[in-house]
Amino acid sequence: MRPRWQGGHQLQLLENGTEYFPALLQALNGARQEIWLESYIFANDEVGRRIAAALEWAADRGVCVRVLVDGFGGREFVASLLPRLRSRGVQVQVYRREVATFRFSRHRLRRLHRKLVLIDGSVAFIGGINIVSDFSEPGSQAPRHDYAVRITGPVVPALHASMKRVWSLVRWASLGHRLPVPSLTPEQPPTRGGVRAALAIRDNLSHRRDIENAYLQALGRARQEILIANAYFFPGRRFRQALLAAAARGVRITLLVQGQADHPLLQWATRALYSPFLAAGMRIFEYQRSHLHAKVAVVDGRWSTVGSSNIDPFSLLLAREANLLVLDRGFARQLQGRLESALADGAQPITAHPRHQGLPRRLLSWLAYGAVRLLIGLAGYGRQHEQGRRG
Repeated sequence: MRPRWQGGHQLQLLENGTEYFPALLQALNGARQEIWLESYIFANDEVGRRIAAALEWAADRGVCVRVLVDGFGGREFVASLLPRLRSRGVQVQVYRREVATFRFSRHRLRRLHRKLVLIDGSVAFIGGINIVSDFSEPGSQAPRHDYAVRITGPVVPALHASMKRVWSLVRWASLGHRLPVPSLTPEQPPTRGGVRAALAIRDNLSHRRDIENAYLQALGRARQEILIANAYFFPGRRFRQALLAAAARGVRITLLVQGQADHPLLQWATRALYSPFLAAGMRIFEYQRSHLHAKVAVVDGRWSTVGSSNIDPFSLLLAREANLLVLDRGFARQLQGRLESALADGAQPITAHPRHQGLPRRLLSWLAYGAVRLLIGLAGYGRQHEQGRRG
């Protein structure tokens, strides 16, 4: 089941919370019938309280409001904002509620990592931005760097169907029986623009590798340039081979990854992969101005993606994710321009080959690499899953 490409979309690229949250609040405040919202994190901070107030006001004026938050990423939300929202008539569910803090299992890694909003069946938001302030990390001097897209057009009903399905599954898991979910059934939106786009989701049923395969197809067709900005970059064998094959064809490849790490173990594991990439002529930059949280890419100035999926096993093999795929030179040019500004303004190029670095740094990288691979193995995803099943 591949993503379905359709024309007739209008897209608005939104960078960081400074652009995203005003656009989201405007849409929430204009809702008349229905709001669906999914988020991995929904913080009880200034931003979270403003979004919660907009959802409450929508419920007060008769809008059907449904909020789905991950049980691990949204632990603070469950203890603080959830009771308040429910008391005001907002329907709230928790995806895999966290109940055993010190218990490790594969199922704890199956998270709802999507960041989606759908309003009145016609306007949607998709990307990597959680409901949390850009300055949530201690000592932040610059906003967390991330992207989202406001979208109208034919892909919106597919997004609506996916959100409704996940909502139904969570309710069934909570109540033990399936009930119909009454909702606005959106008609096919009229064609409003000329942009071709498709929705790519990742789940554990019929869409297990849709996002990874979309990337691999784009990398395989690349002839000129690949630009990837991804917060947690720890690709599997097929992805690494696709990058190396593109580099061997003469494709110019630039990777932008975290410099200020919020998960140091994964950052050091990523650094263990630098050597073959640098040897193949790829450029690697670490973003230092703030925390990089983006999950975006541009290929050959035409294909691009914005979404929630990292390029690591936890996103590509375990979590529920959603990315927008776009075939449009204008949109790709806009996204690439934003990324090039980030490279120029806040990124540090990796110029020293890893083998020229000190032994302690190299040892730390490989210890971290081994630890991450161990976690993947404990989760039940070993070599056969990395390679993919060919049956």
